[in-house]
Amino acid sequence: MREELNREQSLSEWAKEGRRWLEASSALGSKIATGGEEVLRALWKGEGGMFNALGLPDLLVSLVENGCARCTLRIPLHLTDENGNWHTGSIAAAIDDVCAAAIVSADGILKISVDFNLSYFSHAKFNEVVEMESRVVEKKGMLTAVVAEVRRKSTGELVAIGRQWMSASKGKKVANSRL
Repeated sequence: MREELNREQSLSEWAKEGRRWLEASSALGSKIATGGEEVLRALWKGEGGMFNALGLPDLLVSLVENGCARCTLRIPLHLTDENGNWHTGSIAAAIDDVCAAAIVSADGILKISVDFNLSYFSHAKFNEVVEMESRVVEKKGMLTAVVAEVRRKSTGELVAIGRQWMSASKGKKVANSRL
């Protein structure tokens, strides 16, 4: 009984950490999008995660818990190609970050991608709103498998699916975790 209670408390703390990490990346992404002194201040203060933040400006996080992360994003102009389509590299970066948040909420550990597969089904355009959902589907030792879907919010049409295995070589804990 005590072990169950400890596990539930851990999951709750990990979910908070996953949400905090994703929201912090989004906030930094918003600073990057506006440019100027805000970006320099963020770098000077040591607000890392610059790569994680690039594809996530103004991300709205609706859920991060128990191995699942769900959020929405309005596609900004700086993440589009010359035709106004959400750039495929930006989609990949966003999927990677949402999958990482799902893992943090399940394991309390920030992991890196070791195998990453993406399938693109349709374009999302500038200013369009997309929903992203990722979920942990399997764990094997230090490896965790995650699947993510990106859909147009207006129609539910599938934009992309990401499948990845993530790992941590030493099981590094997320900052501020008491575990």
